[in-house]
Amino acid sequence: MNPAHPVNPLPHPDRRPALPRATAAAATGAVLAFAAVRFFAWLERHDEQACATTDGLCWTWWDWAAVPLTLTAALITLMAVYKRLEIAPRVAVVLPTVLLAPLPLAAADDAGGWWAATLVGAAWAGSLALAAWDRHRTPALAASAALLLASLVALYR
Repeated sequence: MNPAHPVNPLPHPDRRPALPRATAAAATGAVLAFAAVRFFAWLERHDEQACATTDGLCWTWWDWAAVPLTLTAALITLMAVYKRLEIAPRVAVVLPTVLLAPLPLAAADDAGGWWAATLVGAAWAGSLALAAWDRHRTPALAASAALLLASLVALYR
């Protein structure tokens, strides 16, 4: 890292502080988590109806496209929102947010339903977005790691 150009340096007059931007990222994460949970619930109902007359294995094209569609929509949404919020480096923040999010979201959905998944989605996105600032990196990554570890324990106990 070049000390003359640090990543997300301390606020100066033309930059907004980190916490409001991380809160906006958390709100985006909550909306995306809620949308994903509702989409997969709709997909399950759709599969039950489409496969009601089939005795064997039954897959629809939605089964094959659901995960890539969800990940792509989340990736595009987060990249656009993070650009607007001036959270950088976006690729370093968005990719772990999107690629690892299914673990805490699935654990929360299993444990408490859609509302728990929405709260965990907000915590997950907010903590990883906050990790973009040097000053908040350690507690933010610790919170993200705790969420990931708790979700793994909940899923595989």
